[in-house]
Amino acid sequence: MLSYRSLLWKRKRTKTKTKNQNKNVLRCKNNGIKQTLISDNYQPEEEEENDEGFSLKTSATSHSHGVQPLGNFYLNSSSVNSRNTGLGNLQTLTDELVIDILGLLGATHLGVLATVSKSFYVFTNHEPLWRNLVLENLSGGFIFNGSWKFAYIATCYPSFDAMNIGLSRLRVRDFYSDYLFQSWLCANLEMKPEWLERDNIIRKKGISVEEFVSNFEEPNKPVLLEGCLDNWAALQKWDRDYLVKLSGDLHFSVGPVEMKLENYFRYSDQVREERPLYLFDPKFAEKVPRLGSEYEVPVYFREDLFGLLGNERPDYRWIIIGPAGSGSSFHIDPNSTSAWNAMIKGSKKWVLFPPDVTPPGVHPSPDGAEVACPVSIIEWFMNFYGATKTWKRKPIECVCKAGEVIFVPNGWWHLVINLEESIAITQNYVSRSNLLNVLDFLQRPNASELVSGTKDRVNLYEKFKNTFEASFPGTIDQLIRKAEEKMAEEKKPSFWDTVTDSKAGAFKFSL
Repeated sequence: MLSYRSLLWKRKRTKTKTKNQNKNVLRCKNNGIKQTLISDNYQPEEEEENDEGFSLKTSATSHSHGVQPLGNFYLNSSSVNSRNTGLGNLQTLTDELVIDILGLLGATHLGVLATVSKSFYVFTNHEPLWRNLVLENLSGGFIFNGSWKFAYIATCYPSFDAMNIGLSRLRVRDFYSDYLFQSWLCANLEMKPEWLERDNIIRKKGISVEEFVSNFEEPNKPVLLEGCLDNWAALQKWDRDYLVKLSGDLHFSVGPVEMKLENYFRYSDQVREERPLYLFDPKFAEKVPRLGSEYEVPVYFREDLFGLLGNERPDYRWIIIGPAGSGSSFHIDPNSTSAWNAMIKGSKKWVLFPPDVTPPGVHPSPDGAEVACPVSIIEWFMNFYGATKTWKRKPIECVCKAGEVIFVPNGWWHLVINLEESIAITQNYVSRSNLLNVLDFLQRPNASELVSGTKDRVNLYEKFKNTFEASFPGTIDQLIRKAEEKMAEEKKPSFWDTVTDSKAGAFKFSL
């Protein structure tokens, strides 16, 4: 949840540079931090001393129902919060709980309840409620037309012209809610420049496979590789028109549903929501074989031992397509695999933390089976990113652009957000450098809960180990001995440890 509980807004007239003209600058105090929000329909007049805070996207409009942050209510002592008067005895419930209760209702009941009061009208038109109804009841058989409610009505009641009669466009005066406002805010915020400027990843071009393995894969360190995709046909061919033409009426995995690519692009053009749907399809090459033939695995990642399982291997490659603002919140890649992610169109912001550093705002369960990341990507940047500046172990960050590949080592936490409409290919793989980690992961007591991307979660360890040993007898024992020697070397006392008496705190002269 955003920290807008104590939000205090005030409008300050400014005269800014040309690029900021015709925008509205709102000043707020949030936990003692002064911030700026820029929105439309305001003419600046004076010089602005500080240009800090948040900017709204140029396409952003005001909240469709006039919902304001709660801080505005405290500044307007003469008003009454219509949120409370319209809920009656239910006003004591939190906004989250009201939405949770409404989420149990169907479309008809939401429509009826919307007529009870202005407050219920606002709550029942909350877009995530209708998004859930569409995704749960209509699967991928819908056409997005500006809003999820319109999509539901247009699909279920095609003769009802909801847009022309102004359905869901009523503005309610004096309605204050941080919870409802933050969803709109996160959907319309631009990424702050300071969120993008840190770029501390190692970049390499033209290194040998041996150098990659010794300097990055074995020590489990991220790296951004340049020049790996120069011979990919995908780099020149893959755009909207080409992909739509190739895919035709085929459906691709988009969140919990399957959609035609043409319909997904229609959605991504119009969507303005906090968590846009992300096309993430593991079977794209089987659906459209030409797509699989127009890229090749970079030379650094060609040892993929899960490939020994053939058709029984877990899901390992995906085409990824999404609009600006879409992405993946913090997670660790499945089955303790490493990964590479290649940008074909657009750009992505990456934030990575090593396995032993849990990102702020992320709460994994003790057994690792579940990860709770209760905030959206933009919320994480707003509420947690700034704190990492003072950390001794700062995250690894970069913006990965078209033609570049990032190596994501096993166990590393990573967050990704598209800065523009983007197309990418990613694959997870197992090499000898990571084989022991994968085998250890697959034989954990709760492996059946942790393993993903395969129908047989219980027997994957035995299948993989037996298949590997049949192909490379004795290799596992060799890798175990090598790992033990490395651990012993790391624990070997230094020169100063050998000459220092740990009890007395003085040198030992035992030569």
